[in-house]
Amino acid sequence: MTGTLPRPAARRARRWLPDLLRQAPFRRYWSAQTVSLFGDQISAIALPLLAVLGTGAGPAEMGYLTAAALIPNLLFSLLLGAWVDRYPHKRRVMVIADLGRAALLAAVPVAYLVGVLSLGQLYLVAFLTGTLAVLFEVAHGALFVSLVPRRDYVDANALTNGSRAMSYVAGPSAGGLLVQTLTAPVALLADAVSYLVSALFLARIRPARAPEPAAPDGTGFGIGQGLRFVARSRILRAVLLGTTTLNLFNYMFAALFVLYVSTELGLSPGLLGLVIGVGSVGALLGAAVTGRLVRRFGIGRTALVGFVLFPAPLVLVPLAGGPTPVIVGALLVAEFLSGLGVMVLDITVGSLQVAVTPERLLARVAGAKRTVNYGIRPIGAVLGGSLGAAIGVRPTLWIATVGAVAGLLWLLPTPIPGLRELPEPDTSAAA
Repeated sequence: MTGTLPRPAARRARRWLPDLLRQAPFRRYWSAQTVSLFGDQISAIALPLLAVLGTGAGPAEMGYLTAAALIPNLLFSLLLGAWVDRYPHKRRVMVIADLGRAALLAAVPVAYLVGVLSLGQLYLVAFLTGTLAVLFEVAHGALFVSLVPRRDYVDANALTNGSRAMSYVAGPSAGGLLVQTLTAPVALLADAVSYLVSALFLARIRPARAPEPAAPDGTGFGIGQGLRFVARSRILRAVLLGTTTLNLFNYMFAALFVLYVSTELGLSPGLLGLVIGVGSVGALLGAAVTGRLVRRFGIGRTALVGFVLFPAPLVLVPLAGGPTPVIVGALLVAEFLSGLGVMVLDITVGSLQVAVTPERLLARVAGAKRTVNYGIRPIGAVLGGSLGAAIGVRPTLWIATVGAVAGLLWLLPTPIPGLRELPEPDTSAAA
């Protein structure tokens, strides 16, 4: 026995696959994304635990470690987006980014085993892996459009976001189990291996058409061109303003959620973990149904649903009160519906961004969006903490949950609500 399915059985199994996953190039792209996302969830647990247990890091040092991973988004997104748009081999960039992250993470357990691991090394690893993550993310849009026909953008985004949702469901548990059984340094090797597997899948992709167009020589390096394009495009400008507004208030909420639930509502860590896990299940369902919603109601109206369904259910958090079962029930509903909504939002907004952007500007637009969206997150977190200290945690949560819905208002006076299908690239905004 070889362990492989007989050919008739293999054909029957393949019929259950979505059409896109029957195509080897996209299947390899999706597999690379999926493996990498699960590895990221392992590092999200293992690296902070290693900082605490291996180097004795305290609260301030943990904040610095988190900042080291995030700051490349602000420093390099525009610059790397401009460079990647002019470089004709985006897939090669993605493979190099994966290999670099694998090497950086593999060096950590080696340093730990020989007794030379320091907090400074962890800061450096977090910063450099964060930089390579930016490089990977700004490059992948061009590969995406070379693999996926325009009519399948929503379904393709649903599959990749479904992997992300599944990684949120299973990844933390797997990461915790690996850390508990193998220790944090060895668990990091699992993430390093995931990047190697991702690089292998990407290296084996052969797009059906000529991929990864470089910008014409006459356009200049164009660091600010992505921002200018977004500012000129009615659709992308509204989407960016809407998501930035939503992120500002959502990170106000996120900064206080755990504190409020654990202290003022009195939930145990186990119940808190259950609540967060249900949110991941909602995200998985959202990835499964978004394509159907788009086909039924159109891409524009479905995007509007995402802008409401993501933040609105979270009003149940400051509203929750009474016996513990009632509180837990309210939080479960809030997290489940919000998780569903965030997938609807991410899939529709991601599809709109790729559809509206000319291929030669994909990386620059991705860099511009990443700079703004990631730049607003720490501002929201600091604002939430400051308001929570000044006026109280519960009133701040009310402001955050209600304010986040205001992101929808940016989209209403634009063509987005009337869009049935994905729009064509906005060449006038690129002029």
